[in-house]
Amino acid sequence: MAREHGMIEPFKERLVSEGKISYGLSSYGYDIRVADEFKIFTDALCSVVDPKQFDPRSFVDFRGPVCLVPPNSFVLARSIEYFRIPRNVLGLAIGKSTYARCGIVVNITPLEPTWEGNLTIEISNTTPLPAKIYADEGIAQLIFLESDRVCSVAYADRKGKYQGQKNITLPSVMAASTGAGGRKK
Repeated sequence: MAREHGMIEPFKERLVSEGKISYGLSSYGYDIRVADEFKIFTDALCSVVDPKQFDPRSFVDFRGPVCLVPPNSFVLARSIEYFRIPRNVLGLAIGKSTYARCGIVVNITPLEPTWEGNLTIEISNTTPLPAKIYADEGIAQLIFLESDRVCSVAYADRKGKYQGQKNITLPSVMAASTGAGGRKK
């Protein structure tokens, strides 16, 4: 299915694991890799975390082969892979057990029908110690659920705010609109 629909680019046809946290095609899913770009959360500004008015200064940009996640904090990252989800498929990204066994949690994230882009990944360090994340290695597993019908309203139909993202994308809330015609207030 992934090759037929061009769902994952680049696509590894087998699990790669020699000396790395595994990635590629697994039994019933696909293990994705994390890129070498990270946004490390900082409380230096002592601001409030507000998903409706998120302050981008709450992150420090970092690029490198290994990212240290501060204790009891988190980073945002992105997948190396670019996804195109068919209209009759829902994907779920869940953390890999290798990281989970170290207290590193990847937020469960849905990949909705017709969504496409590089996945923004939230990685939490639940431990009181710094934690390492390795770029270009596995970070999460995608599980795909295929329906026997296509959904009536898909992500692209709704003009979803994260459609086509290629970079780490910060939280945002779409502007309010009135019912008829979708005109903004």
